[in-house]
Amino acid sequence: MNQSDLDTSPVRSGYSLIELAKVDKVYGTGQAAMHALRGVDLRIDAGEFVAAMGPSGSGKSTCMNILGCLDTPTAGDYHFQGVHVGKLTRDQQARLRRHYLGFIFQGFNLLNRTSALENVELPLVYRGLPAARRHARARKALEAVGLKGWEHHSPGELSGGQQQRVAIARAIVTDPIILLADEPTGNLDSATSREVMNLLTEFNRQQSITIVMVTHEPEMASYANRIIHFRDGQIFTDKKNGEERQ
Repeated sequence: MNQSDLDTSPVRSGYSLIELAKVDKVYGTGQAAMHALRGVDLRIDAGEFVAAMGPSGSGKSTCMNILGCLDTPTAGDYHFQGVHVGKLTRDQQARLRRHYLGFIFQGFNLLNRTSALENVELPLVYRGLPAARRHARARKALEAVGLKGWEHHSPGELSGGQQQRVAIARAIVTDPIILLADEPTGNLDSATSREVMNLLTEFNRQQSITIVMVTHEPEMASYANRIIHFRDGQIFTDKKNGEERQ
């Protein structure tokens, strides 16, 4: 996959960014086979904020992992900006992750013995950016999440909400066109959860970053403009969210 294979121009809301067609995912074989996804069809347009819900084992996290190139379908097709992801090599999929996707996890996944600035810089290290450019972009990302002045604090010196803000800064420092958030408020109290969701909503609305978020919490899902419910490996409902948040 060359850089020219994917669109790097400013995001145009409304065009197809992600398409899954008849995607299956099976773990194990024979009687031990477990069907995590069953014939999933899904289209996500640029600029959307999509919440994926469902009970444990419903397939929502498996779907998220496939979208993030962290897992591969057993059958079916995944297209990202029209590129057939299943035909990319591992190295090409890794480049797709580095250049187009940002990841936010429930457990923050920060390096404990490094500063907030160094944690945010990490994706830029993998890109081979010089130190001065890494520092500048990481500082800008931390400022964007309200952590200016906290650059040299370690995760152990930060609250849970601040740690998640560092994780969000790390996810946006590469200027991704899509953020994949897996239970981003799962380890936070209600007030801090709302702060994090307001931050994600701001990135979606002001920078047109597409967001796909897995959550168990209806209140958090209400921030999205589209809510998908998974059940038994299939999409059970897929509806626009009628609630408008100011």
